[in-house]
Amino acid sequence: MASEMKKVIVLGSGALKIGEAGEFDYSGSQCIKAMKEENIEVVLVNPNIATIQTSKGFADKIYFLPVNAYFVEKVIEKEKPQGILLAFGGQTALNCGVKLFEKGVLKKHNVKVLGTPVEAIIETEDREKFNKALGRIDVRVPKSFPVTNKADALNAAKKIGYPVMIRAAYALGGKGSGVAKTAKQLKVLTEKVFAYAPQILVEEYLAGWKEVEYEVVRDKFDNCITVCNMENFDPLGIHTGESIVVAPSQTLTNHEYHKLREISIKTIRHFGIVGECNIQFALSPNSDDYRVIEVNARLSRSSALASKATGYPLAFIAAKLAMGHSLTELENKITKKTKACFEPALDYCVVKIPRWDLQKFQKVSYTIGTEMKSVGEVMAIGRNFEETMQKALRMLNIGMYGLVGNKGEIAELAHSIEHPTDKRVFALIEGLKKGYSVDKIHGLSRVDKWFLYKLKKVVDIENEILKHKLGGIPKELMLGAKKAGFSDKQIAIILKEEDELKVRERRKGLGVLPFVKQIDTLGAEFPAKTNYLYVTYNGEEDDILFDDTKQVMLLGSGPYSIGSSVEFDWCGVTANNTLKDIGYRTIMVNFNPETVSTDYDVCDRLYFEELSLERVLDIYDKEYPLGIVIGMGGQIPNNLAIKLHKNDVKILGTSPENIDRAENRHVFSKLCDTLGIDQPEWKELTSKKHAIAFAEKVGFPVLVRPSYVLSGAAMSVAFNAKDLNSYLDKATSLSSEYPVVISKFITNAREIEIDAVGSKGNVIVHAINEHVENAGVHSGDATMVFPPQKTYLETVRRIKDVAYRLCKELDITGPFNMQFIAKDNDIKVIELNLRASRSFPFVSKVSGINFIELATKAIMGEKVSRIERSALDLDYIGVKAPQFSFSRLKGADPLLGVEMSSTGEVACIGSDVEDAFLKAIIATGFKVPKKNVLVSISGDENRFYLLEEIRQLEKKGFALY
Repeated sequence: MASEMKKVIVLGSGALKIGEAGEFDYSGSQCIKAMKEENIEVVLVNPNIATIQTSKGFADKIYFLPVNAYFVEKVIEKEKPQGILLAFGGQTALNCGVKLFEKGVLKKHNVKVLGTPVEAIIETEDREKFNKALGRIDVRVPKSFPVTNKADALNAAKKIGYPVMIRAAYALGGKGSGVAKTAKQLKVLTEKVFAYAPQILVEEYLAGWKEVEYEVVRDKFDNCITVCNMENFDPLGIHTGESIVVAPSQTLTNHEYHKLREISIKTIRHFGIVGECNIQFALSPNSDDYRVIEVNARLSRSSALASKATGYPLAFIAAKLAMGHSLTELENKITKKTKACFEPALDYCVVKIPRWDLQKFQKVSYTIGTEMKSVGEVMAIGRNFEETMQKALRMLNIGMYGLVGNKGEIAELAHSIEHPTDKRVFALIEGLKKGYSVDKIHGLSRVDKWFLYKLKKVVDIENEILKHKLGGIPKELMLGAKKAGFSDKQIAIILKEEDELKVRERRKGLGVLPFVKQIDTLGAEFPAKTNYLYVTYNGEEDDILFDDTKQVMLLGSGPYSIGSSVEFDWCGVTANNTLKDIGYRTIMVNFNPETVSTDYDVCDRLYFEELSLERVLDIYDKEYPLGIVIGMGGQIPNNLAIKLHKNDVKILGTSPENIDRAENRHVFSKLCDTLGIDQPEWKELTSKKHAIAFAEKVGFPVLVRPSYVLSGAAMSVAFNAKDLNSYLDKATSLSSEYPVVISKFITNAREIEIDAVGSKGNVIVHAINEHVENAGVHSGDATMVFPPQKTYLETVRRIKDVAYRLCKELDITGPFNMQFIAKDNDIKVIELNLRASRSFPFVSKVSGINFIELATKAIMGEKVSRIERSALDLDYIGVKAPQFSFSRLKGADPLLGVEMSSTGEVACIGSDVEDAFLKAIIATGFKVPKKNVLVSISGDENRFYLLEEIRQLEKKGFALY
């Protein structure tokens, strides 16, 4: 087949959203690499401008267009491809492909679906067909009934018996699913689901059963292997994307493992899947009874995790199999000795924990269940479960230091153990500390006792540490604690020590040092050429030799969260590629399994490790690089700047002292005053009394701003003294180490941003974006236009002048971003971020100038010339629109403000603003209204301005509410 294919279309997944995040940038990128190896021309349709796969040099042609049947048909008509790949862009690509198939578009244009046939996709997605297909081969599925209306749903539940589980067909991340314990609950659930799904499944609810997954690969010659099996820490009833996941499974017997493996292979062969897929099981904790819950006939979140957990490049192999290759002929890219038909064997443990950001939403429910709410995830590697679990909890970057040593107690403990929230694992630990038995906690939570005994071991070690002072801790206890995953900071907190570096000093004095281990995918049975590394205390020696020739360390962006998403991975990977191009070896530190930066062939050495002071120092001591680049990974690396600098680590680019002058709100505001740069009136927060006096002096509303935060965390606009009081509490609790500033909030003003690159204090390239929404909507939630269309040239000149002056004053070398407020042609500075920003990929790709490439060269001291190309020379316009996931967050109030709430973004290009804007909002899932429009306006001034637009809607025949 490969020989007849000259050109293929790959469908991307669009914006990052809850249930569909960066894992599809990773799998799509691998797919494109596999196609290029086959010398096939690749046309990519993906409006997510922040992704690596939409970068120059990947696909031959990129269409920044919505991934729906209407737009993809237009691309097919124009490009005339022979094949289409649907499995690499999540549910968005799959649903679009099925639509094209059903409408006859693929047949009309003679486009072949590569990999799994569409008929098999439909059979796995349509719940009724899926259950019938498995019935034919005697594979057990939950007792269930597919229904298309509420009355049938109630009848089905009566036959099965309550509680019942509800699932929507063709949905991602468990959207619309839930558990109904009564007929009343079922009515509410079905009403919601039928609003967007044509069919739902009412099925038996298997409370307390284990959830187990297998990643399965099959070629067209019927060779079939399981690459990775994973077990959910949480029992059935919590979506696998919301669960803590452990690989390989820890609590299954050999019989259970092999039985489920055989059923997986039998099922996948029956459906005729070609490529990669994921199968999910419910397994009874009391017998070997099982049910197959679902099969995803595409790459998924779990397959990205499985790829990173095993080192087996699933997406790359799946793309090759779609082209007709066999597992027996493809090389295992890691061992270079074995073929792709070898099943990986692991001599380590992997733990994935979801990253939630529920605190950003007002009135949201913190309960987790069958519908996904998490926005990202972390993956840790270690030699035992407790070590790996503690690492993973710290990686979440939510102020938790592992299983123990965290501040605060859990209210209503028994209730918190029984009813899972995003913090349930800490409730389990609190229960063990309060003397609950493992049996009691198991009875309430249904979490397997094996896991609970492991958690108890950590609590026991904490109790042992508490018996000593730091200077008196014996070597055996220190080593035991480190082997169980305790960090230096965690031990410092337990012992009420101020400084984690004192623990580091004591530990090194005792000769307790970490070792670097290598993931080799085959349990050391074959020699491996892998760059996948992790750090552990469960070892005797390093697996690798260290060579400090001309190498640079890069810090990645950590977990996807609201405010830190795939755009920082783009910055990190672009910087990595530039460093390699100019002759440096690269070392990447990151732990996000969804990213391209953690792929096996991107950097020279990859540490799947924490972005903490302790771990970065450990790696720096072993590798001894020329220095560290911190400006590409967003806020997590930036927050380490001063701490690393104080420990004699060479930070490349802008000096850490100057980073601190920009990040520290109080110092930066004073700097602007000294330079005569206009900014909203401000004051450092010293007490609530002074803050309220300031607010009364300048007049409400006022803005509360903590330092060293991303996505406006704990930033709030207060319209009265009562609001101000509660916002001050929130801001000071988040930013206890750094100052909080209060400033006048200017209403009805516009917001403008500049992204720029400095070299030794001189700006070498810049781009100015304007926001569509007024100031007061966080820049990550705002719609952006580039080049600007409604900003006066005089305003542009003033913005450039301020940016150039601050670049000189702070001696900037590398990327930076500034935000301004503009009213009546007056501009005021809001903030300066001395790092890459969310909009760097957008301005780079729309302008055709790679800002990060230039920034990396400047950081490494390469000669870079100033680029004076005007944005006015562009004969097209880019519009970046935010992607919200409010529909997944029960109870959340979908109001926008100064704290960010979007989960992703798209950008489309058009001949004018209207063209680009409409494409962009359609790409976020917006449906153009047919007959009814709700108009919601506040303030007389706005009513007056919008009257004409509202009349236009009325003239077009819309009913207005």
